[in-house]
Amino acid sequence: MTPPAEHLPIFVYGTLRPGERNHAAYLRGRITSTTPACLQHTLLYDGPGYPYAVETTELALVHGDLITPMPAEYESLLAALDHLEDYSPGDPRNLYERVAREVTRVDGATTRAWVYVAAPRLAARLRAAGSPLPDGRWPI
Repeated sequence: MTPPAEHLPIFVYGTLRPGERNHAAYLRGRITSTTPACLQHTLLYDGPGYPYAVETTELALVHGDLITPMPAEYESLLAALDHLEDYSPGDPRNLYERVAREVTRVDGATTRAWVYVAAPRLAARLRAAGSPLPDGRWPI
């Protein structure tokens, strides 16, 4: 059995952002706030209808939003997002890994948050053959 996840806000940068196709399906009525934010040392690559964040040592950032789930919705929302992102802890077939990282809000404050980044095998392929999206924003 997987231990319960630490209750952190979640940084979203693709289809879960306000106005994108998965925001209403997964987040509407389940979050208390949405704050523009960015994730440093990360490049954004376009995928098949959604982006991948790839961690790097470069001075690069990804723009997105920090969402705060309602406390009563937290566990079920995180489970739904794990399912959406095909993330299962420790599974080598994962396309994404859920990791805790420091995210910078628009007011300059940093907050630890969950973020789904490209899993190691996919990240290596993107670094070798992909092109990062301009300005770390999706959609372009």
